[in-house]
Amino acid sequence: MNLNEYIDHTNLAPDASEADILALCDEARKHGFAAVCVNPIWVRTAVNRLKGSDVAVCSVIGFPTGAHLPGTKVREARKAIAAGATEIDTVINIAALKAHDYNEVRADIEPLAILAHEHGAKLKVILETALLTPDQIVHGCKWAEEFGADYVKTSTGMLKGENSGATVPVVALMRANVKPETGVKAAGGIRDRKTAEAMIEAGATRLGTSASVDIAS
Repeated sequence: MNLNEYIDHTNLAPDASEADILALCDEARKHGFAAVCVNPIWVRTAVNRLKGSDVAVCSVIGFPTGAHLPGTKVREARKAIAAGATEIDTVINIAALKAHDYNEVRADIEPLAILAHEHGAKLKVILETALLTPDQIVHGCKWAEEFGADYVKTSTGMLKGENSGATVPVVALMRANVKPETGVKAAGGIRDRKTAEAMIEAGATRLGTSASVDIAS
C-alpha cells in the first residue's frame, strides 16, 4: 500500500512560521503526498512553493469551531481559492447539526460547495465526530453529501481527550453512509503507519496528519 498518496500533510498551528510552511511543502513534494493542508494565510505561500508539482493545496475554512456565519465562510473560501487552493476543508455548523436543523446545515455547506465546484475545487466537510452521537454522524454525512461535499472528514484535530480524533468505528460508520464516490478523510491522532493503514482499511480515502513523514518512512 502506498500510504503517501492518501496523505494531506498538515500544519494548522496558529504560530506556524513561513519557514515551517515551506518545509511542509518541501516534504510533501519529496514524499509525493496528496496535499498540504494549511491555514488561509499560508495558501499563496504554499501554492508558490509547490508550483510544478502534483501536490494540491488545501485550506481550512471556519476553523476550528465551525461557528462562523455562512457568508463569512464563503468569503474566506473565495479568498483561499483565489490564492490558489484547490481543496477546501470546512468545519460544519456543529450546533445546527446537533439540533437536527436541516436548513441551517444546508445554508452552511451548499454555498461553499457551489463556490468550490465553480472553480474546480473540492470541498471536504469536517464533522468533529467526538462531539456527535452516531445518529448525528450519519445525518452529518448524508446532509454534507446531499449539499455537495466531495468528502466528509472526521475531525479538526484540535480537540483533546479520548476519541477526539479519528477512530476506526467512526470512519467505518461514515464510509457506510456516503456513496462510493464520496471521499472519507480521517484526521486527528494518526501518528503511525499501523493506525494509518487501519483507517484506510475502514474506508478512509484521505488521511490528515502532521506525522506524515514518520508514517511514510
